Amino acid sequence: MPDESYDQHDSVGAWAKQFHFASRALIEATLREHGLGPTQWYVLHQLVNEGATSQRELGVALKVERATMSGVVSTLVRKGLVVQVPDVADQRQRILSVTATGRELWAGLPDPVALTTAVSFDGADPADLAVARRVLKTATERLLAHMAAEDPET
Repeated sequence: MPDESYDQHDSVGAWAKQFHFASRALIEATLREHGLGPTQWYVLHQLVNEGATSQRELGVALKVERATMSGVVSTLVRKGLVVQVPDVADQRQRILSVTATGRELWAGLPDPVALTTAVSFDGADPADLAVARRVLKTATERLLAHMAAEDPET
């Protein structure tokens, strides 16, 4: 059922956008004091939890454009948090892994996603959260399917 009876600024989509902005602001503020941005944190999170990964695969997994990923990786390498080496199977590819300095920093970092989730949803009715999750998941799937149907390259 469309959200047409409401002011567009009070629609589900508008509130999803406002939640995104507010949660991103809290994540950024939490990481700022540690000298990291959100994308840098997500790269470290992936490398710490999944191990060495190709830069290309990491960009795909995190849905980050190649140019943005290159800048983020360069910054993490410059800070000594990540090492970048050629892939032995394909010298054009780069494999990323966390350095000892990166692991030490990671061990002392707060989890900004857990903080945002706790601040946002602690005490919320689980049934309400299930409905919100289902509605947003379905809406996202519909948008992706619509875009795929209109894109002749997919």
